[in-house]
Amino acid sequence: MEIFYFLVFGGLAAVVAVLEFTKTSRDRINTSSAFNALKNNYLVVYSLMMAGDWLQGPYVYYLYSQYGYDKGDIGQLFIAGFGSSMLFGTIVGSLADKQGRKRACITYCITYILSCITKHSGQYKVLMLGRVLGGIATSLLFSAFESWLVAEHFKRGFDPQWLSVTFSKAIFLGNGLVAIISGLFGNVLVDTLALGPVAPFDAAACFLAIGMAIIMSTWGENYGDPSENKDLLTQFKGAAVAIASDEKIALLGAIQSLFEGSMYTFVFLWTPALSPNGEEIPHGFIFATFMLASMLGSSIASRLMARASLRVESYMQIVFLVSAASLLLPVITSFFMASTGLKGGSISFSGCIQLGGFCAFESCVGIFWPSIMKMRSQYIPEEARSTIMNFFRVPLNIFVCVVLYNVDAFPMVVMFGMCSIFLFVAFLLQRRLMIIAETQRSKSQDWMAMKEREVEAEPLSV
Repeated sequence: MEIFYFLVFGGLAAVVAVLEFTKTSRDRINTSSAFNALKNNYLVVYSLMMAGDWLQGPYVYYLYSQYGYDKGDIGQLFIAGFGSSMLFGTIVGSLADKQGRKRACITYCITYILSCITKHSGQYKVLMLGRVLGGIATSLLFSAFESWLVAEHFKRGFDPQWLSVTFSKAIFLGNGLVAIISGLFGNVLVDTLALGPVAPFDAAACFLAIGMAIIMSTWGENYGDPSENKDLLTQFKGAAVAIASDEKIALLGAIQSLFEGSMYTFVFLWTPALSPNGEEIPHGFIFATFMLASMLGSSIASRLMARASLRVESYMQIVFLVSAASLLLPVITSFFMASTGLKGGSISFSGCIQLGGFCAFESCVGIFWPSIMKMRSQYIPEEARSTIMNFFRVPLNIFVCVVLYNVDAFPMVVMFGMCSIFLFVAFLLQRRLMIIAETQRSKSQDWMAMKEREVEAEPLSV
């Protein structure tokens, strides 16, 4: 079976390399040196931020178990993290529009560093505090940095299409290459150097500190709507009104919550799905394979978004359909391939089929991130960007908390089937979004054409 894993990993690596090195002028967007300077600066910072996040992920559960906590206690810690992201993270993230996005990014670094420091304590209350801080940091990571970038991009007068270059590269590096390197580096710290399960958290704090220093020395500040002295409640009301009054924003939020909710559920389920009878699977190797698949998706997304004639709203429908089909595979294999019931051994044939489907899903994740970022930059109003983006995360965090609380209550097949349904609903909503966007675009073009005809029909003044 080692050959099978190697073939999957090597095949994905080869495809990614081919896609990256065979890009033609049609697959690239011509940009300016000033834009490239901003892009490269952001990519360095974003990669450091993601390194700080990825280093912690594989060792959180393991660290808690080493401190002697059981599955129930650890589950409560995880629920606290997502609950904190929903409650406190939404408030702190929304302050970015009023107090400044740069300050919010620095707050992310400080908050996450403090969360890493709490891992040195085995006391439950201290670990709970760390999860609360981590939840706040997560909300800032997925709102403040993107908000700062979009505002800075337009403030400097760059072409809106160039944003897709930064988004796709950020996902290719931060959610792909950096994730793989972080996993390997964490493994070296814990296993090779035997520094213990806290070592990755210390390394994460170092990367976050370096990124914070770069932000403080090179980034300028930008705000959502500094002209109006709005309090936090007014900001929340304004964001709620914007979502309720613009169907495109509401659809975008629902699509994001459905996809990300399915994605986080998949994170909990892929290990038991591939080893239902305790089969021995190389978790680290499979994780690296998933990250390669995500890199493949982001590389595909960069080619798709480089074509001005191809609408993001259009191809994302296909992405959601493929995602739904991919997570339906465990349901299908459970009906047509009975489990042997034998404990141990290597991955089964149905497991191999599911692994292929999971890689396809991760490729869709790689396409999803830069594409949803592109749509958010188009539809979310600048004055409340961070606030609205954190509103989108409220139903997501509620969903994840419910799944975590009931993870043992439902069969795994039911959970995967639910995710597949959610993704199909996301496809339907994406189709609705495309229809609305095309209708409004057509009306705008007709209005412009009418104005041009009126100007041409006006008599010339002497």
